[in-house]
Amino acid sequence: MPSLIDFRRRIRSVKNTQQITKAMKMVAAARLRKAQERVVAARPYARMLERMLANVAGATTGTDAAAEQPLLAVRAEKRIVLVLVTADRGLAGAFNTNLIKAANEFLRIHAGKGIEMEAVGRKARDFYKRRDGLVVGELVGVSEKPTLANAQRLAAKLSDRFAKGEIDAVYLIYNEFKSVLSQKLTEVRLLPVAVDANEAPADYIYEEPPAQLLSSLVPSYVETMIYRAMLESAASEFAARMTAMDAATSNASDVIERLTLHMNRVRQASITREIIEVVSGASALD
Repeated sequence: MPSLIDFRRRIRSVKNTQQITKAMKMVAAARLRKAQERVVAARPYARMLERMLANVAGATTGTDAAAEQPLLAVRAEKRIVLVLVTADRGLAGAFNTNLIKAANEFLRIHAGKGIEMEAVGRKARDFYKRRDGLVVGELVGVSEKPTLANAQRLAAKLSDRFAKGEIDAVYLIYNEFKSVLSQKLTEVRLLPVAVDANEAPADYIYEEPPAQLLSSLVPSYVETMIYRAMLESAASEFAARMTAMDAATSNASDVIERLTLHMNRVRQASITREIIEVVSGASALD
């Protein structure tokens, strides 16, 4: 049985770990507040841009301009790029694990096709880098504070490859932020851009030809979708880490309580044994 010194060392070690998890929870909570504000601010813009794109595309339906827009061209999906948005760090519960499981399922469903991956986040890069030829691009070190410039570079790369016919489709997998306790695993097709035909048309007065507006809106839409996915993922990561660290702190308290109970039992047994030895020694002297 462990000695009193062993129990004290173990309790001290767990208390030190508890201090770390509590600090990480507080840091994640502070960062979550800012990340959540950025997500809430980005959502209305993304929805409005999507609605505007649907209306402008509706105004160009049946024209040569719509048919010539390369990012709207639907082709047989033989060559696919998967953009997987994960975190750069762990200690966030099942946040990264669920994303990688979803990516594995995507690869299984599309087995036999030419699939490449753009890894956004160190966890995705590290997990899939052992598969030769799968990861063709990476964006690491930006998961906790993504910028529009990061999204624009990735969007430009993907749009250029799609327009040249090098790839036939681009899919995006990320965690959408719902609440502190809930993140929704989301898979969307990024390219070709899908236009909602059921969107109620708005009565726009176009100063520029709709076809010219469409050629500007489509690339902006792709950038916005990627940027929003990165913002949603950042908020989801902080929420998952805060929840995980809160659970770890609570578990540490339970461990300390159990260790203290065992230590007290060992100390009581030691004291009882010493008393018996003293009484036995006194009896022997008599």
